[in-house]
Amino acid sequence: MNTDGTTIEEKSASQNFIHAIIEEDIRNGKNGGRVQTRFPPEPNGYLHIGHAKSICLNFGLAQKYNGICNLRFDDTNPAKEDTEYVDAIREDIHWLGFNWANEFYASDYFEQLYAWAVQLIKKGKAYVCDLSQEQISRDRGTPQVPATPSPYRNRSVEENLDLFERMRRGEFKDGEKTLRAKIDLASPNMHMRDPVMYRIIHAPHHRTGNKWCIYPMYDYAHGQSDSVEGVTHSVCTLEFEVHRPLYEWFIRELGIHAPQQIEFARLNINYTVMSKRKLLELVKQHYVAGWDDPRMPTICGLRRRGYTPESIRNFAERVGVAKRDNVIEYSLLEFCIREHLNKIASRVLAVLHPLKVTITNYPENGEEWLEAVNNPEDPSQGTRQVPFSGTLWIDRDDFMEDPPKKYFRLAPGAEVRLRYGYFIKCNEVVKDADGQVTELRCTYDPSSKGGQSPDGRKVKGTIHWVSARHAVDAEIRLYDRLFSVENPDDTAEGHDYKDNLNPDSLTVLTGKVEPFLKGTVPGDKFQFERVGYFCTDPDSTPERPVFNRTVTMKDSWARKMGE
Repeated sequence: MNTDGTTIEEKSASQNFIHAIIEEDIRNGKNGGRVQTRFPPEPNGYLHIGHAKSICLNFGLAQKYNGICNLRFDDTNPAKEDTEYVDAIREDIHWLGFNWANEFYASDYFEQLYAWAVQLIKKGKAYVCDLSQEQISRDRGTPQVPATPSPYRNRSVEENLDLFERMRRGEFKDGEKTLRAKIDLASPNMHMRDPVMYRIIHAPHHRTGNKWCIYPMYDYAHGQSDSVEGVTHSVCTLEFEVHRPLYEWFIRELGIHAPQQIEFARLNINYTVMSKRKLLELVKQHYVAGWDDPRMPTICGLRRRGYTPESIRNFAERVGVAKRDNVIEYSLLEFCIREHLNKIASRVLAVLHPLKVTITNYPENGEEWLEAVNNPEDPSQGTRQVPFSGTLWIDRDDFMEDPPKKYFRLAPGAEVRLRYGYFIKCNEVVKDADGQVTELRCTYDPSSKGGQSPDGRKVKGTIHWVSARHAVDAEIRLYDRLFSVENPDDTAEGHDYKDNLNPDSLTVLTGKVEPFLKGTVPGDKFQFERVGYFCTDPDSTPERPVFNRTVTMKDSWARKMGE
């Protein structure tokens, strides 16, 4: 269920409007029946789950209609962009399972964009303005009140050409002059009120170095870049709908190929933020450990947490494509990864809160190896051998000294089944000087191997365990949602979204895992039986593996919120 009251199935039935547009274009022979899309990120940060939706949509459209999708980096602001982000974006797209037909950069077109700007100046459609950005904003008016004309709006073509060339040569300081389009100061669309086309930025560019000191604005560069590449359908998020008239105005005035801009609702998920500015702030102010912190909604963060490309693509498909904004439940994303990991993850034994169990009637120094099924959902994964001995670790949560009725785990005098092993019965509870339980002394039924007793007695509880002699110490990182409220931006005056950070978003434990996990490598995925889904973190070493919780076995968050 989405927060707007519709089900995923209902939304899917009404969310094919982009397909309908493209199919109508193909029927009419528009663009020769050709379909070409693009994914155009700015390399000023790492991609997040919202970008994943756009990636799946743009590459998916190209695949569906036998077209192509290009990757184009919108690198028009050297002050914020870096090759680090370029490399990360490439990696994320490949990891999601997509390949681009061509790799382009807006900077590839700087000469052409400059020449087109000169063309607009010569047509009397652009002018050099000396107002500061603050003055331009102040004079822009309101939707009902026209903008105040810039005192430089009626400069001659010759003067504008000279000043624009001098801007390019670096004769002016940052912010001293801009190039603005001359459109309509009374337009109810504020983006049409003489928008800035170029600004001066004296900063080295990650590709062009110091060749340029004037850089095109997004609204000027984007449509022309689409046109140069031959894009047929320029698919973007809904906030660009009001920019579409400007997109079309530049293309029309230049008389160049006209792609069709189509807007869809951006992806909004509760319990997180997806503003690049805010995510960068969380990283720089060390609220998180980096862009790939498993609590972050970034693609690299989700990857490190244990999400799979298949789960994210499935999530994007289930969310669908809408014409109006809505907020998607975070639990849907968790459902998608649970569903996939259930199919592929090996089942293993791990104890997060160890409590010692001594089986007093087990042979001293004895051990045996029990057969365990790696994944009942996938028989091809086969089986493995799990060591068993007379001293075990069980989870402290699986014992209660004074249990309520219908408690089926271990308690004084109670009997439980050990997963893959035997029935054991608790006979004695050992405590320390502070009254804390430190050990359980139990007996086992040798005839119950495999979890069945010859006498037919029933044992309702089954718990997991690890042989103490063979156990491997492991660092277990329990990740939860980064924010504790559905809308982190919903704050009282004087507060901001960071005040809603979840103080329990990370808990680090030292657990005990079966020796099978000693040789695990980063990215390996497991179901810790009865506990949740985990993956191996890059911080792991052969001596001390580190596991990140991807998601709990069930939606514990929804249960917690309902209490």
